Amino acid sequence: MRRRWRWRSAALLWACLLVTSVLSTGCAGMQSALHPAGPQAAHISHLWWLMLWVCTGVFVLVMGFLLYAIFHTRQQNQTTTAPETERRTARVVVAAAVMTGLVLFGFLVADFWTDRALAALSTSQPLKITITGHQWWWDVEYAATVPSQRVTTANELHIPVGRPVLLELTSHDVIHSFWVPNLHGKKDLIPGYTTTLWLQADQPGVFRGQCAEFCGHQHAHMAFLVIAEPPATFSAWLEAQQHPAIAPSDALQQRGQEVFLSSACVLCHTIRGTPAGAKAAPDLTHLAGRQTLGAGTLPNTRGHLAGWIVDAQRLKPGNKMPPNSLMGSDLQALLAYLESLQ
Repeated sequence: MRRRWRWRSAALLWACLLVTSVLSTGCAGMQSALHPAGPQAAHISHLWWLMLWVCTGVFVLVMGFLLYAIFHTRQQNQTTTAPETERRTARVVVAAAVMTGLVLFGFLVADFWTDRALAALSTSQPLKITITGHQWWWDVEYAATVPSQRVTTANELHIPVGRPVLLELTSHDVIHSFWVPNLHGKKDLIPGYTTTLWLQADQPGVFRGQCAEFCGHQHAHMAFLVIAEPPATFSAWLEAQQHPAIAPSDALQQRGQEVFLSSACVLCHTIRGTPAGAKAAPDLTHLAGRQTLGAGTLPNTRGHLAGWIVDAQRLKPGNKMPPNSLMGSDLQALLAYLESLQ
């Protein structure tokens, strides 16, 4: 029975190591701190892997001593005296304490170096973006020296590959936390206070971000996308975003614009180039060019857009958008107009 228990202990040890290795290899993708796509995320990832492997080594060492003690306790009791056992135990304890101190000091140095490296990314001409957290969406504004060239969008950040980006973060209501694991660590957004965060993408891609501070009922549905693209593609996107919404091209879209301007939509939303200029909700000037609705809650498709307009509370309870009772023909016209806002 004793031998069977010993072998079960050894099997459990190796099973734990195997599961840890399998789970760590699966932690990758568009929202993963272990799949860095920028210099800051790479520093954080290196620190994490260092701690993982050192702690794994310590775990294996401790478990090895434990198994050794389990298998050889009887022999040791028969061949050694009590004073010898005490001296040997004392030496082992002292060695373990010294090793623990060295490991912790090494972690301290690595953590300090990583913190310095995270703050080292800066440039005299960064791309400046102001992000304001709301319950439950993200307002994104690209700074420009000429006010007419400022760009406002929602729940998506387009950034050029290889260029440092300075994010100025604040909150409209409660504390939020901006987190794009592939590009950087977490940074809080505090009402009435502006914090800053540097990030840079070294490769093109779409990276998912998430609010990492509980901010209310729909905290889990407060996501965003960071779209890193080549500089020429980003410049073309930014220039297109500076333009007002295109005028309706047919009678159906014209009717949809009339529905929008005559409904409660104008009390909260902006569509540049029209009389709608409210700031309480996301800017819809280029709505059709975004990938999601409701801060990552739904894909930006015609069906989901219709459901969101009619009853957003059913899809994202507690958000600030009220239900809208529209006739079927008016809803279809409104959808045609909103889908034209590229």
